[in-house]
Amino acid sequence: MSERTTQLKAFDRLLTIMDELREQCPWDKKQTMESLRHLTIEEVYELGDAILDNDLDEVKKELGDVLLHIVFYSKIGSETKDFDIADVCNSICDKLIDRHPHIYGDVEVNDEEDVKRNWEQLKLKEGKKSVLEGVPKSLPSMVKANRIQDKVAGVGFDWEKPEQVFEKVEEELAELKAEILAGNTDRIESEFGDVLFSMVNYARFLKVNPENALERTNKKFIKRFQYLEEKSKQLEKPLKDMTLSEMDVFWEEAKKL
Repeated sequence: MSERTTQLKAFDRLLTIMDELREQCPWDKKQTMESLRHLTIEEVYELGDAILDNDLDEVKKELGDVLLHIVFYSKIGSETKDFDIADVCNSICDKLIDRHPHIYGDVEVNDEEDVKRNWEQLKLKEGKKSVLEGVPKSLPSMVKANRIQDKVAGVGFDWEKPEQVFEKVEEELAELKAEILAGNTDRIESEFGDVLFSMVNYARFLKVNPENALERTNKKFIKRFQYLEEKSKQLEKPLKDMTLSEMDVFWEEAKKL
């Protein structure tokens, strides 16, 4: 049996199980697109965690959970006769072919940046009024900032050199400092947002994903703080009774570990 045949057989097995669950399981029968939505978001975040942890076995499992949700939505769509899994697959296939004229047409590209620029231009030709229409409103703010900057860069609205972006970061920091000294709370929040936005933009020029970078720091902080908590338990001395100097000793130990 060929690898492709094995893959198709496995996918057919999933579709069959979905049909059976939708027909026989009380929980699965009750689900709607709206009831599944928050669960889907949760599954995608769990997949993201597994990727950041480089836990490939967990990535495999979480991909299965996400795939189940795709099949589930398609099953519901087929019941209302709006679409089915074949429509979903053909829709993305058609989009990929249309947006890769350098593969399926006669357009020539030199590099990845050319591909991204063509992608955004093609979307505008499809009737989109703005290159930013494709940025989901419900995205977390940092992810949204990264997507906004990436998309406008695709149509040429971008800095030329990383040094220029860093100068912008310094400029925004100076403006934030001025508002802090002035004590204007509303302006402080506004300028703080500008600093974050410019830092996200700088990360893009450094080829760093800001969301991944911040999550790595989150994980690092959690690990070190939990080490501190463990030492506190061993000493039978609550953290609230420890001085900052005492805490710092264990914090430095955690950093070395």
